[in-house]
Amino acid sequence: MHNASSATFAARAARLAGLAAVAFAAAVASGGCGEHRDGPRRTIALAECRLPKLALAAQCGELEVPEDRRNPDGRRIRLTVAVLPANTLDPRPDPLFILAGGPGQAATSIAPFAAQLTDVRRDRDIVLLDQRGTGRSSPLDCSAFAPDDDIASSLQLDPVPKARACAAELAAKGIDATQYTTAAFMADLDAVRAALGYDRINLWGGSYGTRAALEYMRRHGTHVRSAVLDGVAPPGMKTLVDVWPARDAALAALVAACGESPSCRAAHPDLAAALAAIGARLGADGRDVTIVDPRTGKPQAVRLTYDHVLAALQPLLYLPELQSLVPEAIGRAAAGEFSPLLALAELVTNDLAGQTNTALHYSVTCTEDAPRVTAADRARSLAGTRTRTLAERALAVCAVWPRGTMSADAATPVRSDIPVLILSGGLDPVTPPAYGNEVAATLPNSRHIVAHGYGHIVSPHACGPRLIATFVDDPGFGKLPPTCVAHFEKSTRPLLWPDRLGAQP
Repeated sequence: MHNASSATFAARAARLAGLAAVAFAAAVASGGCGEHRDGPRRTIALAECRLPKLALAAQCGELEVPEDRRNPDGRRIRLTVAVLPANTLDPRPDPLFILAGGPGQAATSIAPFAAQLTDVRRDRDIVLLDQRGTGRSSPLDCSAFAPDDDIASSLQLDPVPKARACAAELAAKGIDATQYTTAAFMADLDAVRAALGYDRINLWGGSYGTRAALEYMRRHGTHVRSAVLDGVAPPGMKTLVDVWPARDAALAALVAACGESPSCRAAHPDLAAALAAIGARLGADGRDVTIVDPRTGKPQAVRLTYDHVLAALQPLLYLPELQSLVPEAIGRAAAGEFSPLLALAELVTNDLAGQTNTALHYSVTCTEDAPRVTAADRARSLAGTRTRTLAERALAVCAVWPRGTMSADAATPVRSDIPVLILSGGLDPVTPPAYGNEVAATLPNSRHIVAHGYGHIVSPHACGPRLIATFVDDPGFGKLPPTCVAHFEKSTRPLLWPDRLGAQP
């Protein structure tokens, strides 16, 4: 909802407030906020609720479904759905569904982004369904994945022991971890769509959410009016190996960009050499160092390896704003001061950990990615990358995690005439623009916009919400705001260092 900027508008709004409140109450009594008055009735009861980091109230409800649809009389789970109702008493019948990333991120955790889409909410509901196993939808909670007490605990690089313990804990609770897959999520999504009384819906998917959106288009395309795919993960992508060379390339590009900036180059004359010096300093077996725990401010002795440094750099590559801090963090680490780098990484990973369910991540990737990874894939994607050891450890989890089944065609390209707007960040270290091109090749009614100066997930930035609203309002490409498209397509690497500030697009 737009802010009122004039006294006249504010006065008129105040006079109408009483009438609006009465009408609002009547709408709720007649079947729920945001329900089209001429549409089918909902079978999910919605009630006011509060979502994390969101000031406005939402409408939440639950739908019970079988954990295993092949055994409808077996264990049942509850799915939680949140609706940000349209700001009208007569909304359009086709809402926007938000599909989060990960896999493992709960849709309700990105409600603040959904709330940014005010032009969409002007006349459409926005729906957030927590994927089964995440958020409030029967989460796969394990004590093994409880937050670490200190930074030394968080530096454990081998994920297998915790994964093994979690798998045993879930099994002891009677939870079948093999049933938490993209296919099951899509069946849930269609059940929620029907229970909310919507016939056709619009989709927004980010990162893994793009794979989910594409799979919904494949299985339930007659119910899809349009889709926005941001940070595309193609169906054929083998996440467990493919992300690592992309991240390695992003780090190399950042090192090169520092060399092109006079101020960054003056402070860090040879960033590549600094990285090599860190590896040499720590050696093959690591080294005992003292760092300041960012949680307590107290010094703590830890065993640090080069893999720890590389792992800490990974989350800092996703956003240009974080990338700007990397040269100084590397420089400090090369001088033996590792605390700034580890504190930065801890800040980002703790935020992500609060939004992402690790067990669900394993259930999806071990079912849908690991079985397709061959020895040739390992050789092609991991040979020569700095992060090969980290990648192999991530793959090793799937040897101890319960594995479900996937459809024979799930990794094949999706072919559809549904209007699709594709967004890619030119600096994206995990889903680069090439993936957007790959998906667009089998979606003839699509437009791919590459935001050259942006990282992973473009939608929340600059005029992204307006671009999405325009597309969803009239799925096509002739009415996309040209100045917004030009802003993204003509953007360059953000001017991250002082000598380059002020000339940003």
